[in-house]
Amino acid sequence: MTWFRALRGSAREGLRIERTRLEPLVALRAAAGVAVVIGLSLWLATPSVAASSAFGAFASGMATFQRSWRPRPVLALVAGAGLAVSTFLGYLAGAHWGAFVALLAVWAFLAGMAWALGPTAGIVSSLTVAVMLVVVTLPTSVYGAFGHALVIAAGGVVQAALILLFPVRRWGAQRDALADALAAEADYARRLRHDPVAPFDPGPLMTARSAAVITDRQARRRPAALRGTRVLAERIRPVLASLADPAVGAAAEGPERDRARELLAAAASVLDAVASAVREARPVCVPPQAESVVLVDPAPEEKLTGPARRTSLRLVALLSEAVSAAGGSGGSVGGDHAHLRRPSVAELVPLTARTVRREMRFDSPVFRHAVRLAAVTPAGYVLGAALHSGHGYWAPLTSVLVMRPDFSQTYGRSVARFVGTVAGVALATAVMQSFTPEPYPCAALAVVAITLMYGLMRTGYLVSQVAASAYVVFLLGMAGSSWTQTVPERVLLTMLGGVLAMAAYALFPAWETPRLRDRLADRIKTTGRYAAAAMEAHAAPAQERREAVRAALLDARAAALAWDQAVARADAEPVRGRGLSRRAADGADAALSAMGRVPMLMEAHLPPSDADPVPDAAPFAHRLRTATADAADAVRERRAPDFAPVRATLDAWPASDAERIVRRSAELLVETLDDLQTALRPRPRTRPSRRR
Repeated sequence: MTWFRALRGSAREGLRIERTRLEPLVALRAAAGVAVVIGLSLWLATPSVAASSAFGAFASGMATFQRSWRPRPVLALVAGAGLAVSTFLGYLAGAHWGAFVALLAVWAFLAGMAWALGPTAGIVSSLTVAVMLVVVTLPTSVYGAFGHALVIAAGGVVQAALILLFPVRRWGAQRDALADALAAEADYARRLRHDPVAPFDPGPLMTARSAAVITDRQARRRPAALRGTRVLAERIRPVLASLADPAVGAAAEGPERDRARELLAAAASVLDAVASAVREARPVCVPPQAESVVLVDPAPEEKLTGPARRTSLRLVALLSEAVSAAGGSGGSVGGDHAHLRRPSVAELVPLTARTVRREMRFDSPVFRHAVRLAAVTPAGYVLGAALHSGHGYWAPLTSVLVMRPDFSQTYGRSVARFVGTVAGVALATAVMQSFTPEPYPCAALAVVAITLMYGLMRTGYLVSQVAASAYVVFLLGMAGSSWTQTVPERVLLTMLGGVLAMAAYALFPAWETPRLRDRLADRIKTTGRYAAAAMEAHAAPAQERREAVRAALLDARAAALAWDQAVARADAEPVRGRGLSRRAADGADAALSAMGRVPMLMEAHLPPSDADPVPDAAPFAHRLRTATADAADAVRERRAPDFAPVRATLDAWPASDAERIVRRSAELLVETLDDLQTALRPRPRTRPSRRR
């Protein structure tokens, strides 16, 4: 992709307005926290203190809107504490220009490395840098700086207190994550009616699993509907695929296929009903037509036979259990204490240190982002000071808020921030010029602007920046700054900050394109390990084998998600040498998706611990695991993989009716390996013939 097309695509993405589910009550609560801080500061102190303290309340409230499964009061308190520390340290070094620039570089680097802990930590850390840039112009003494830091920390305390006093949808984020996973499975069941090998996006299930990681204290307070339903959703997905697949489920045509379609449609209706009940915290209301199909014992003249009938009975049992679990009448799969445990604070500190340490390498996107941030932030501050505008911190402020570890978000947010800044400043300036309000009306206008920003934050970065820019203008007006001192300079410095951010990524990029082969190799290896684990569970049935299959499935999902994200980012990057052709990437993706489907089908037929083993599956599993690991190394080294040993092992496998499902799964795996080998086989370069 050329630079022009990449920039155009990133700009469109940044200016896109999304239609998403808004949370007006949460927005009003966060805006009320800002209003309380501004009002108390105006009453007890001066408009300047009120303007600065409002920034802390605004940032603490903004932190609670980030995607995180931790309690919202904790996020507000952590954000407020970080902002207060940043404020105080910034002022201590602010009296010495060189020391402040050095501190700014170090603080920006640490904020960049915080992205290793996730987007929420990265965004909150970026806000602390923004605070450091702004507040050093406000206090006049060490005592004043300390008081200013306390006021900003108080903003986080106010936001946390409001969350505790006025809770909105307790466990709402976890409910939404689980409901989205169930709704995705309902959609999957409907698509299987028309396409028996339809793909499934595991993203919602992975998100639901992340949301289920809780502390022991949270486990005691968790609603009953959230205890076992996620585990049931995980079990339902392979059963749906197994029922629809002609290889191991219902026949491709005839009465069996008609019955399978009927069951899939009813299962989709039941899953939708359970999803709606989980999301809205109400009893499950299953449509009567679906209840008559899947929530009663099948008739004696059931049209399904063999493995398809066993799968349908399993599906009916799982759906009935899901309805019971979502209704709150028990249904705690594995017991109340069988939850995914979140590490405590004491355990989190060394875990955080190890995570950051792993990213301290030159080829890490997070490390390169931290280096860019550490260079751009002080450079923008120096350039802003050289312009003698009085508001030079707006340039580095823009850079800090728009820079992300990947190319498309950095460029898209730079464009969106500039457009939103111009629109917001123009609108707020027109209001200030027309009415010249006093401090209290300015404070009221600022609260209205921040309410709009919180309420529309999820609709896109552009919309939120319009409201945020107006909010800042009203705060500065409340503090006594005239619009002529801020508006033109802020627009110019915002453009400068955006240009610096984009130039930094162009000069010191962290392209995802060169890493496509590594991502593909990881996916090949983990998918092969998942398939081998499912085979081994049939070769030697045991409870630990089931746990190994589960662990391998999670690794395969993570690798598949990393691959999908890498391809999406590479498509938006202006890099010509992909290292992996589009044809090879698409072919490998299709082959690996089909390959990952086979062990998923086998999961629906995993034998109990006392079942008869399938010894012939053991050598095939061993050869499959070894061959896919070797293939991953071959992909990294730009060699063609070789799966001939796997086919040879399959040919030596004697046929047996008792092993029909396992043997058929092995045949499907070999077919997908052949497709993968074909996709990755290098094609000879042909030169166009010269015309005489």
